[in-house]
Amino acid sequence: MEESVSRLFTEDLLKKALSLFDASEKEPKKLGDFENYVFEVDRNGTPFVLRLTHSSHRSKDQIESELDWLNFLANQKVNVCRAHPSINGKYVEVLPAEDTFFFACLFKKADGQKVQTDDFNDALFYEWGKLVGKMNHATKTYQKPDHITKRPEWDEDDILLLESYLPADDQELIEKGKELLQQFQNLEKGPDSYGLIHSDIHSGNFFIDNNKIEVFDFDDCSYHWFASDIAIPIYYAVWFQTKLKTKEERSRFAQNFASHFLKGYYEENELDPYWIQQIPLFFKLRDLTLYSVFHKKEDLSNASERLQNLVSEIKYRFLLDEAIADINFEIIINELKK
Repeated sequence: MEESVSRLFTEDLLKKALSLFDASEKEPKKLGDFENYVFEVDRNGTPFVLRLTHSSHRSKDQIESELDWLNFLANQKVNVCRAHPSINGKYVEVLPAEDTFFFACLFKKADGQKVQTDDFNDALFYEWGKLVGKMNHATKTYQKPDHITKRPEWDEDDILLLESYLPADDQELIEKGKELLQQFQNLEKGPDSYGLIHSDIHSGNFFIDNNKIEVFDFDDCSYHWFASDIAIPIYYAVWFQTKLKTKEERSRFAQNFASHFLKGYYEENELDPYWIQQIPLFFKLRDLTLYSVFHKKEDLSNASERLQNLVSEIKYRFLLDEAIADINFEIIINELKK
């Protein structure tokens, strides 16, 4: 979290949020603080997740639209962690902090356990794909209520303002980044290929319980191509597998992952094979956004050697027009037709 924001986040502010959602003040467990402050809290003996978002990250309207879509998916029987109202009947509570605000929300805590890379297997990849396919299919019928602000389009994310965060000596990468963004601007948008998506369904954003996946963290949801919701799980599954040292090893793993993932996906949602062929383009977009967000959120001059190496790898790949892994999607598409 940026220092300017962490200075504003006080114990009294947290206690106020806990009281508004009728949660116990006894030792809330901190789960994260990268873009939001996230805590596991107790309410009448049941664990919930309390999230506090600073106004520099999201507006109240953006959060309300996130929660409206989230609860729509829950009502459509998609396995997601729905939002719960405060004691005032509000899904978003506003907490002043000097001349800014924090926005507090409460969510169901996912059942089961976090998935580790050692738990990766073909059955998980298949269920993962089914869940994403079901979500993409359900969102086609989502109608935003008139009183709800529309979630951002994919290109409204401030981290795509590359010159705002990247150093001046990254000019070559900035120019290549702009060229990539223009490629996306030229892609078609239709109801069967483009809509409101989670945008970040990696293994850190769901739990699994008896083969049932339950997804959380919809903070990045935006209007995007459904293909991005396929590319992101593949991208991070490869990235999290740190034992995959070479491009060949990453590609073999990615080929298998994508094959099982897409088998599950296509059981829930139909997507023109053209978009599957575009997934390497979405890999490059994720490289670009990660490179930008690391420069926005981290002091890379004082970062760990591991983080510095990760950022250098992203830059190297992007400048060489390489994807994180090479996948023969033609083989997978032919398998899906059988």
